[in-house]
Amino acid sequence: MNFTEAQIQGQVASFIWPLMRISAMFVSVPLFSIKAVPARVRLILSVALTFVVMPLLPAFPAVEMFSYEGMMVAIAQVMIGLSTGFIVQLVFSAVVFAGQGIALSMGLGFASMVDPQNGQQVPVVAQLYVISSTLIFLGLDGHLLLIKMLLDSFTSLPIGIDGIAKADIWAIIAWSSRMFAGGLLLAMPVIVSLLLVNISFGVAARAAPQLNIFSVGFPVTLMLGMLLIWLTLPDALDQFTGILTDAYDLIGQLLRL
Repeated sequence: MNFTEAQIQGQVASFIWPLMRISAMFVSVPLFSIKAVPARVRLILSVALTFVVMPLLPAFPAVEMFSYEGMMVAIAQVMIGLSTGFIVQLVFSAVVFAGQGIALSMGLGFASMVDPQNGQQVPVVAQLYVISSTLIFLGLDGHLLLIKMLLDSFTSLPIGIDGIAKADIWAIIAWSSRMFAGGLLLAMPVIVSLLLVNISFGVAARAAPQLNIFSVGFPVTLMLGMLLIWLTLPDALDQFTGILTDAYDLIGQLLRL
């Protein structure tokens, strides 16, 4: 059996370039990118999906791997994978932003724990929303849909130098404002209700200066905040589902699906 150098490089390229796109998605997507998931697991999943998609790949131009064109193709594949996972990561960042706003409003900003997504200290209330959103994400098979869209992108956006265009990058940047708008919508009912309570306590403190408003107001605000979280959690999770749907629409536009 004789193989030329061009044939060997072509076979290696047909494996390496899809692997770059798939592994880049696993690096940035929620749930798979947390520190609790070992890098070995992400590598095994990426290699397994690459072997599945390799026979289905359309023909791509013969480009030498160790050249300028090959480097540009590799960068394009990494950008596609990272952008796909980053958009979904923004949705969960909106949930964390909402939880932080609620926690600061009800006086639980000091009660924090490590977020497994990014390893940073975030309020416990934010973790409640993140865990609930993650369960919905898994219940809706959001991770499987994301993997399917990425695998379909090899047909709609074949391997080549042309990857993420400048207009697509600006679309992602413009959509990132949804993280703040969506987080504010998620937290708005609780924040506004607690603001009205704090205004009421301010009026009471003004009318009766001898009243120790801090010893009275903190327990009331804390208990009312927990009650409001319990009452508004279904609506907040519905808002999360809407933001997640918009994120998948943007991913579909990005991957030309």
